[in-house]
Amino acid sequence: MLAGASAAVLSLIQAPAMAQEADAQNTATTVEAAPPAASEPAADSDKRLSVVKVTATRREESILDVPLAVTAISPTEIERQGVADLRALDNLSASFNMNSTQTESQGTSMRIRGVGTTGNNIGLESAVGVFLDGVYLSRPGVALGDLVDLQQIEVLRGPQGTLFGRNTSAGALNITTKAPNLREKDGFANVTAGNYGLVNVQGGFSAPIVEDKFAVRLSGAYRTRDGLVESTTGAESHTRDRWMVRGQALWQITPDAKLRVIADYSDADEQCCDAIVTVDPLGEAGIYAAVGLPANGGVSAFGPRALDSLTSNGEQFQNPFQQEGISAQLDWNLGFADLVYIGSYRDFHAESIQHSEYVSLDVYAVGDNTAPFAAPSVRPSYDDIKTTTHELRLQGQAFNGRLDWLLGTYYSDEDIEERATMTLGGDYGRYVSALLVPALGAQAVSVGFGGNVPAALGGVDPAGSYADNKFNQQGESLSIFTHNVLELTDRLNLTVGLRYVEETKDGSFEQMSASSPACANIANGIVANAYPANVAPLAPTALALTCFPFATEADLPASAFLPLPRTFNDTFEDEELVYTVKLGGSLTENLNFYAGFTHGFKSGGFNLDPTAATGGADPRFDSEKIDATEVGLKGTFNDGRGRFDLAVFNQEMEDFQVLEFTGTQFQTFNVPKVVSKGVEIEVQTQLTDNLSANGALTYTDAYYPNDCAPGGFDPSNPVNRLCGFKLTNAPEWVGLIGLTWESALDNGMPYFLTGTVRSESERRTSTQAVDDTGARLADDIQDANSKLNLRAGISTADDRWTFEIWGNNVTDEQTKNVTFNMPLRGTARGVFIQDPATYGVTLRTRF
Repeated sequence: MLAGASAAVLSLIQAPAMAQEADAQNTATTVEAAPPAASEPAADSDKRLSVVKVTATRREESILDVPLAVTAISPTEIERQGVADLRALDNLSASFNMNSTQTESQGTSMRIRGVGTTGNNIGLESAVGVFLDGVYLSRPGVALGDLVDLQQIEVLRGPQGTLFGRNTSAGALNITTKAPNLREKDGFANVTAGNYGLVNVQGGFSAPIVEDKFAVRLSGAYRTRDGLVESTTGAESHTRDRWMVRGQALWQITPDAKLRVIADYSDADEQCCDAIVTVDPLGEAGIYAAVGLPANGGVSAFGPRALDSLTSNGEQFQNPFQQEGISAQLDWNLGFADLVYIGSYRDFHAESIQHSEYVSLDVYAVGDNTAPFAAPSVRPSYDDIKTTTHELRLQGQAFNGRLDWLLGTYYSDEDIEERATMTLGGDYGRYVSALLVPALGAQAVSVGFGGNVPAALGGVDPAGSYADNKFNQQGESLSIFTHNVLELTDRLNLTVGLRYVEETKDGSFEQMSASSPACANIANGIVANAYPANVAPLAPTALALTCFPFATEADLPASAFLPLPRTFNDTFEDEELVYTVKLGGSLTENLNFYAGFTHGFKSGGFNLDPTAATGGADPRFDSEKIDATEVGLKGTFNDGRGRFDLAVFNQEMEDFQVLEFTGTQFQTFNVPKVVSKGVEIEVQTQLTDNLSANGALTYTDAYYPNDCAPGGFDPSNPVNRLCGFKLTNAPEWVGLIGLTWESALDNGMPYFLTGTVRSESERRTSTQAVDDTGARLADDIQDANSKLNLRAGISTADDRWTFEIWGNNVTDEQTKNVTFNMPLRGTARGVFIQDPATYGVTLRTRF
């Protein structure tokens, strides 16, 4: 499969000779590699590709001249691939992928070249930075809004910390929206309807208030969709119900100065995300009957059938969130240099109400004040992130234009507050007791303990135990930076960039209220050595089963040495010099090269979780560092009808940040050594007057070396257990092939047909590959697969109206996103899915 994709991508470079003989008077539409405002027009009316302009170096320049690997994505490409949010960018960039797990506000991860940071903990920042109109969006969940009224998206591959500020050790997404039009009115509206009840409406309008002086732009979107996954309880998840609005004002103060102000608000109320059970040894064996529960333990759908039918077993997954932001950008030509100031403020608030045991029993509830045993103080769990940023840049030229210099400073202030409440339900005690049946036997558990081991040993049923946990993190980041391009000769440039970064974070965990008498009784019994000899060996197990860390009273007296939650109030500080050195230039008129080394950095911080400081452990994790070498070739072929970009990279990471869910707790740790190396090639070409093609092929070898930690592989240690395995969701091969046919009917109505295939080799889907005994975890591999997207559209002769019919993943390839250990269910495994087949129609208008 992928061998064929490789040959197809490479064959695009060998465009037919007949394409060079195209009629110069042909008037068919030029293929857009970038939006018109970001491109220079072709030299004549033939089918040469437009020159794509990017701002990856904070300067506008041709994509062929910039000395780094970058994919530029235009609005036309976004529309024709049906990209509604950042998750679908993997259809346009082979080296990028994004996935969501139990909540989109917290559990979203982005990866470039196989490198990324696992979600589910708000204390971890992404290794892929997202910048919207120059403003850093501090978490992937903050960046998951709908993509509407865009000018361009740039996917910058490899560490970008010299210029892009914070936490870009894997790469960055540079997103630019369309600015207000100072000269004329323009607008658009799109309406989409599809299966699963999809309705998507987008629109925008721009108008000059004072011509050439002041203009405004208003954009908005609304999207709703039924759930992709339906539970045996009747509940739906993976739904969509969101809207957003963005307003802008552009003031041309003088011919040399302009001010752009952008404000936005978005709101969502969605059910995300239930998991599908794929492996369930305890339920399949009917063990839960021994403890007085339904024999299947609340899992009546599991395995391949459940995955094929998208059937889960959970009850409730609500994830409403809102965010608002405002930014201002001042551009001022001072004569000797250009000054740019960008200031911003963003406020993100997300709530979470879920029964994340993923079964139809009353085991526990997160943030659900309507649960049967919920205490009056229980309230929805929430995350609140407030971020303020300031950036100042000064850029100019010296030595008769041979030196292009840039100086800048950046400051950010971030306040995080997380409230996490959990209540143990009426089935909790018996549910966790089933874990002992394989070891003790069904009769021993049922007769000896009445099916409820925690209650028997503690004297109290754990049902109703709860904790209301509050986490805070206040972080500041300050940096100064410079980025300079020196023209050594007419065909050779030297780029040198430096950035000094200081990071400070104050983190704390306090418990607002809690009640866990069952846990306290067992803990006190262990401390006092109060259990008789025949029961004492079971006490540690009973402690682990009863004192579920998310719902346990922290800092229980006389139990500091036990693995129980401990509150903390601590400080994290770090500093780093980030730098890059590159040589680049032209080998021929149509072929450019570059080679460089970059040292990157991603800040450490706090594990904002009740399990972070169990037994007095340090809740902090270290900063992540990366050393990257990259060599690239870029050029055009076929008399400007084709363009390619080739990059060879080697990235070595130190103290790679990992978050793992063990089934009872979230562990955060640093892996001393991780490697990602490979080759990328992207090609765009006009094959004939009507047929264009694009292709991309990425080979990535992203892995934990055999010596990733001192001592090498050791299944008893969560860090050493990773050694010798591939990184999560990092397939070795990813290929993209796209074809577009554009023409017109006899009556002048233009139409297009386009199709894209994305193929990937097998990939690992969970953090760990083996358990603490060294046995391979079940259901850890997603097999190689290919997905086909198709779209056809026809427009009126004046291009004002367009009707499209489309299908994504039309062959309905059902693939796994992330697999994990089911909470409190032994070796059972759950999976979060990727989108099944979707299809629909879209009507567009421009005015």
